Amino acid sequence: MPAAELIVDPRTLEGHPVALDIAAIRKIIPQRHEMEQLSGVYYCDTGRGVIAGFKDVRPDEFWVRGHLPGRPLLPGVVMLEAGAQLSAVLYHLSLGAEAAPFIGYAGLEDVRFRGTVEPGTRLFLFARVRSLRPRLAVFETQGAVADRLVFEAVVKGIPV
Repeated sequence: MPAAELIVDPRTLEGHPVALDIAAIRKIIPQRHEMEQLSGVYYCDTGRGVIAGFKDVRPDEFWVRGHLPGRPLLPGVVMLEAGAQLSAVLYHLSLGAEAAPFIGYAGLEDVRFRGTVEPGTRLFLFARVRSLRPRLAVFETQGAVADRLVFEAVVKGIPV
């Protein structure tokens, strides 16, 4: 399966101001402490159903010591969680007052890992709405380091 085209070209984000910092993200989604996987959001275009954000991968994160000793690599499940959290932000910003208080995982499809992410790296994250229905929201998500795609997945969420 060939790599997908990036939803957003990360090169266009160089020098772009941050629209939502961690304090603003915390007002939208409930994850805290070790489970906060977003560092910021560059922009959200609800008209196009697209959001661009990032995770600054730190050397003191909970997984570094054990995954993998001597060569820490961001676990794929953490990449997927970051994509899901960005999708949840897009869900809430798109629906506003009509959004459910929380959107939980309903499933993942078409997951592909295409590269590694190490501490000290900025992981660019992108999501695009496929559908927003009352009982199911579906998003395409991607992660990139520089302009290299490192993961892609379809994330399904259930409003709770």
